[in-house]
Amino acid sequence: MNVGFIGTGSMGSILIESFIRTNALRPDQIVATNRTFAKAERLAETHPGLRAVPSNREVALAADMVFLCVKPKEFKNVIDDIKPYVTAAQTVVSITSPVLIRHLEEHIPCKIAKIIPSITNYVCSGATLTMYGSRMEAEDIETLERLLQRMSKPLVVSEEYTRISSDISSCGPAFLAFFVEQFVQAAVTYTGISKEEATTLASEMVLGTGLLLTAGGFSPESLRERVTVPGGITAEGLRMLSLDLDGTFERLIRTTHHKYKEELDKVEGLFYNPQS
Repeated sequence: MNVGFIGTGSMGSILIESFIRTNALRPDQIVATNRTFAKAERLAETHPGLRAVPSNREVALAADMVFLCVKPKEFKNVIDDIKPYVTAAQTVVSITSPVLIRHLEEHIPCKIAKIIPSITNYVCSGATLTMYGSRMEAEDIETLERLLQRMSKPLVVSEEYTRISSDISSCGPAFLAFFVEQFVQAAVTYTGISKEEATTLASEMVLGTGLLLTAGGFSPESLRERVTVPGGITAEGLRMLSLDLDGTFERLIRTTHHKYKEELDKVEGLFYNPQS
């Protein structure tokens, strides 16, 4: 099977490198292009056998499965480029959340899937959110998930909940990293501990906590209760956090959903009102 990538930016390159590193794909099974062609050429230099081609059309002609890893505003142009060349036998996989499955099924004749990867996939961890169009057969889903399983845990989600699922799975690492960054900086400023030592402690804490919440069988609530001694230091810290963070996560979700709605409206305009 040959797999194509249109877009080799941050997430496109993570997918390519993760597939190669886990032996899910050999470099010679991959064909890639990018608007800035030099980026695709660099990947080809790094992974001998990978083919960098200068056009979206060449990817569509060469691949059985095509990953579209482009920004929402670029999506309609990419679809227009590949529409004359894709066939009913091919699978096109979008990783762009505000581009809906119906947008693609109404404009190109192939099988359609949508995935939302995460930067955690780079270390073969975390989830990949998956959604499938009406033309996807069981064997098509199995083929795609076999690739994804090498670097992640594929989880089928409803497209209706794409945004909140992405908030948790894909945006979550950045939100959590921000929390760790702030925790470390406060520790350094207030106590004088070195940034290197505080970062190591915090990073190992996050890793261990993730394992407790997965392999360890704890829920967030049960883990919090297990660590917290009534009247103790952790309890006092949690009391302060509950006061200072009251409503923060609700506002966070409202903010991300508002941004998603803006992007969805723009995509709708590109697909159905191109002159607006």
